[in-house]
Amino acid sequence: MKKEDLKYGAYIQILKEELVPAMGCTEPIAVAYGAAKAREVLGCLPDRVEIGASGSIIKNVKSVIVPNTDRLKGIPAAATAGIIGGKPEKELECIAEVTAEEIAGMREFLEKTEIKVEHVDNGLTFEIIITVFKGESYAKVRIVNYHTNIVLIEKDGEVLYSVDVDGEGESGLTDRSLLNLEDILDFAETVDVEDVKPILGRQYEYNSAIAEEGLNGHWGSNIGSILLDTYGDEIHIRAKAKAAAGSDARMNGCELPVVINSGSGNQGMTASLPVIEYAKELNVGEEKMYRALALSNLVTIHQKTGIGRLSAFCGAVSAGAGAGAGIAYLKGASLDGISHTVVNALANTGGIVCDGAKASCAAKIASAVEAGILGYNMHLSGNDFLPEDGLVAETPEKTIENIGRLGKEGMKNTNEEIIKMMVGE
Repeated sequence: MKKEDLKYGAYIQILKEELVPAMGCTEPIAVAYGAAKAREVLGCLPDRVEIGASGSIIKNVKSVIVPNTDRLKGIPAAATAGIIGGKPEKELECIAEVTAEEIAGMREFLEKTEIKVEHVDNGLTFEIIITVFKGESYAKVRIVNYHTNIVLIEKDGEVLYSVDVDGEGESGLTDRSLLNLEDILDFAETVDVEDVKPILGRQYEYNSAIAEEGLNGHWGSNIGSILLDTYGDEIHIRAKAKAAAGSDARMNGCELPVVINSGSGNQGMTASLPVIEYAKELNVGEEKMYRALALSNLVTIHQKTGIGRLSAFCGAVSAGAGAGAGIAYLKGASLDGISHTVVNALANTGGIVCDGAKASCAAKIASAVEAGILGYNMHLSGNDFLPEDGLVAETPEKTIENIGRLGKEGMKNTNEEIIKMMVGE
């Protein structure tokens, strides 16, 4: 792929848009970001807060610890963190720099302030509406479809900013329909590494650091450590353990940033850390590692495009298949081998559901990475899943399309039932 090609620039821009830093699980941080922006517009500390959230937001914020809050959980805590300590200009790192005084102020604010949370259903999977009040004055911020996509800012009846919402489309982002496996591989093999190194180098640094913290500390259910202690430190175990350990730390309040993928830190770690471990093991050098990371991340984004940001379909499945593709590339696989790796992995773990962000995400990540590695080994042995094996279709692209349809349309009712169970309905 040549630099002057439309897709070359588009693929780099997609990586820039998706591989961004975030402090903490992205759904609570999106709530914190919206709340920080609303407080900024209000101009003072509010005395009342109302939060409207779609079911998938409620599901993903319910059980995860919000970083820099002294281990608080839930939507009110996330909003409070943004109101008291948030810097909206830093977007998904808006609560990365919080003082001890601000943390103490969060608990006091939660105790003294009326914070109302309402489940809203405006036909959007991803929606957050935060209104902060001071007496009769108010400020409102609405975020839809992705984590930093503010579509409305309003104060005291005056609309300060507004953009049209076209259903669940992601207007303002580069066209993801340009992605396909053949062109992704072409891009990964031909890209000037200096064009992607700043993006992927930050992913390497951030995600490696939180994975090490996950292994060295006591976080969540310690899935990463359990894998190593139980099964040893062979490369296929380390690949799973590193990704799981990053999730162990992140889901349980670790105050280190990660570089996300498709709006998810867990997906960002799953798509990158196994590839990094294999690159080290195979001693392929920095350039080859970055090419494999470009491939893994773009394959993950390609799969997630059809599913959407939030779904009852576990995003680690897509990222695990992406990691499998990156590992296959490091081992010399062709387009055929990489494509079959993805298909084999999806046919294996395509039934894992998302029941919110929490400690068990690490175990799901380990399963997804295992499926990616197994998918490649299946291909090596000539035992690929075949068309008409379940959702496996006549082409890899059609299989990805089928999985996208399953995650976005087929699992809508599943998502609703999961949300009902999680909120006790």
